Amino acid sequence: MFTGIIEEVGSVEKVSIQEGNVKLKIKASKVLNDLKVGDSININGACQTVIETAGDSFTVEAVEETLRKTNLGQLKSDDLVNLERALRFSDRLGGHLVTGHVDCVGKIKSIAKKDGSFLYEFELPEKYLPHLVEKGSVAVDGISLTVVEVLKGSFTISIIPFTLENTTLGTKKVGDLVNIETDLIGKYVERILTTKKDKSVITEEWLKEKGW
Repeated sequence: MFTGIIEEVGSVEKVSIQEGNVKLKIKASKVLNDLKVGDSININGACQTVIETAGDSFTVEAVEETLRKTNLGQLKSDDLVNLERALRFSDRLGGHLVTGHVDCVGKIKSIAKKDGSFLYEFELPEKYLPHLVEKGSVAVDGISLTVVEVLKGSFTISIIPFTLENTTLGTKKVGDLVNIETDLIGKYVERILTTKKDKSVITEEWLKEKGW
């Protein structure tokens, strides 16, 4: 589990393909402090397992499902990535609960400067829009952000300069792809409501039993 508060921006040192999987060697500093083999680490919003550490870098291996649902397979040497180590139970939850299980890849539709911030609009598949609500949380490339408005086929967020300077969003442009993880609570609410609708306990037999 993660918070969506990016600890540092690392860079891809090496990309290698092995039996359809993609190994990413990431150069970093802060997250290496107590990182060890077997640990989970969030890379651009995708939870990955560390398979090797060496000097100023660590390596993960992205499998088919990850490559299909995220932008990790498009990374190349020198690309920048957002990094966050797994949450400790004693840590402050500064962002929101982020699982690192990316729902889909979205596309930056527009970027507009607005007063002292920037308004970003992201396109994403229609099926994921019900998980987003105004003033709710969303993770974009692993960054915990607040939804400004949910539109038809897209949503907007307002980003302050600090976030642009301390994450990869400051290097993104219109048309770039980003990993999207919608709010965990929203998914559970939809599941509960859908299940109740499809499998209601209020049947004709149930009503007869209650004297109706």
